[in-house]
Amino acid sequence: MSDNLQQRLKELIVETLNLEDIAPSDIGDDQSLFDTGLGLDSIDVLELVVRIEKEFGIKIESSESAKQALSSVNALAAFIEKAKS
Repeated sequence: MSDNLQQRLKELIVETLNLEDIAPSDIGDDQSLFDTGLGLDSIDVLELVVRIEKEFGIKIESSESAKQALSSVNALAAFIEKAKS
């Protein structure tokens, strides 16, 4: 997995969700993006899915796929790499 991809995803999360109090470096690669992690909600997920699909030219077909893919930065990077291969 590319460190550049993980860094870009962290930047994208902060930019897309306007997380003013969080820097990309504050987000751990395996940190949960939901609940006790970043605490993303369903609206955040929708915004991220749209941005990720546009940015990387992939499709996230179902809400279950989105939830699994967005569980952490590493999970999202793996999902994108698999979708693009």
